[in-house]
Amino acid sequence: MRTAAKSAFAVGTVALLGLGSVGAYHVVHAFTGDDASSASRTFDPDAVSSTPPAPAKAVSFAQSFLGSWASGPAHYAGAASDTDAPDTTQAALRKYHDGLGLTSLSFSGVHAAGADPSVTGGAKVAFTVTARVTGGTWSYPGTLDVVSSGSGQDAVHWSPSVLYPGLHDDQTLVAGPVPPASSSVSVVASDGKTQLTAARYPSLGAIAATIAQNASGKSTGASGSGVSVADASGTPQSAVKVFTAPKAATVTTTIDPVLQAAAERAVLDPHVAGKPASVVALDRRTGHILAVAFHGPDGDTAINAELAPGSAMKIITSAALFDRMGMSPGSPAPCDATQLAAGQTFHNESDVPANPNATIEQAFAESCNTAFVYDGFHYLVHGDDASVLHDEAANVFGLGSWSIGGGVQTADPGIPADPQGSDKAAQFIGQAQVTMSPLVLASLAATVRDGAFHQPVILPGQAQTAAPQQMSARTAGYLRQMMRAVVTGGTATPRLGDLPDVGAKTGTAEVGDGTNGWLTAYDDDTAVASLVEGGSSGVDSAGYVVRTVLTAR
Repeated sequence: MRTAAKSAFAVGTVALLGLGSVGAYHVVHAFTGDDASSASRTFDPDAVSSTPPAPAKAVSFAQSFLGSWASGPAHYAGAASDTDAPDTTQAALRKYHDGLGLTSLSFSGVHAAGADPSVTGGAKVAFTVTARVTGGTWSYPGTLDVVSSGSGQDAVHWSPSVLYPGLHDDQTLVAGPVPPASSSVSVVASDGKTQLTAARYPSLGAIAATIAQNASGKSTGASGSGVSVADASGTPQSAVKVFTAPKAATVTTTIDPVLQAAAERAVLDPHVAGKPASVVALDRRTGHILAVAFHGPDGDTAINAELAPGSAMKIITSAALFDRMGMSPGSPAPCDATQLAAGQTFHNESDVPANPNATIEQAFAESCNTAFVYDGFHYLVHGDDASVLHDEAANVFGLGSWSIGGGVQTADPGIPADPQGSDKAAQFIGQAQVTMSPLVLASLAATVRDGAFHQPVILPGQAQTAAPQQMSARTAGYLRQMMRAVVTGGTATPRLGDLPDVGAKTGTAEVGDGTNGWLTAYDDDTAVASLVEGGSSGVDSAGYVVRTVLTAR
């Protein structure tokens, strides 16, 4: 510990060094010495005077301490003896040196900064630190407090903040790699550059945030270099100086920026009249999710709706009739005005004409409920076993619990394996306990167009679960034939009739006292599905949404 006489010598040295030009503080110690006797003298922290040292005296003592510190590890014991916590100080100076890879240290602009109300009897001294560390040279402002005892001894009041402002007891400084901040994760479209922000694409705000959150900590960016505050384990927590900026982590999704922009517009189509609407577009060859958009109070119904799909379910019903019963589009499917099945009487929409001689294709194109209730219940329900529709959906269309990637959650479709009562018949027209989202319905259309199921994903590298059973070429061809008939002369003609090579299926689902409109369609590359809650029919609500996306590129 420095004596009063020693401090007086340091005060006399201040002028020599220009009141803070600390390049050769070790000169002071060449006169005063860092010997064992000085190191053994201790300052009594319990005897601190409430009166701060005079400013010149505080600056002089601070210069002495900083000089020993600047002179390197061989002088850390001497620097520590100038404080009120020698052992703690010496260890901290060593950690500072080692953690930063320190090769040189100097101080400038040392000056009195007045009394410090946060430290009893503390006279604050301010200075600028210049440290050459691993990666570069770092300068920052620093402060320390000089206190006096009743016997006239001076000491630097030790605190980790002497090393760096705001540093705590359980923290250190380290120089080296600076990882990208988790908040800097950039989620981009399939072009690798268009950022998927809520400002640009409102429907993707939560999805992009979830993907970014799940990507943080998984190094997809490039570390920079600099100085960081590290925790007790030595793990960097926050950068305080950056020499080379880290490259932000980037997560590329499957989203097509053109289709996403079109989807955002589509759910606001004036024909929808402000009703809750949602839409999904898929690449029919890969299952890549190209667009997700929604509008309304229920959140993201594009991927999380659990609602009856109505007549859109007839895609799976038809496939089951073809696969299980060997039927074809020309097989009988009488479209009567009413149909009794499983204790319930089923009706058609008022604009569906009765046709007792209808075929499956005609019933499909006109969306005749009674025809599919009759064929489905008559051919596919065997006593108490009504699991055929569930099995077809799971085995051929791959419906189940999907992981689209990035931690983004989606609602699973619901097709009961053991429907009871009238549900045994209602399931064939997408009512009862059958539920879907536009994501699921778009996947049905994509499977038909491609002839194979590709599990929807939003990250291109996400694992995709295959369907247990490949759709037969025969069934795929029949379904495409019938979905084309829906466009050329069926329920989708008003919206899509002028589009070549497009197949579709409409759906109007009864929900409580109202209806929801559904429509799915595909072209050579893309499958699209939309839901409009409160839509009077699929074609006159969801049809507008689908058309906008399907014709966007």
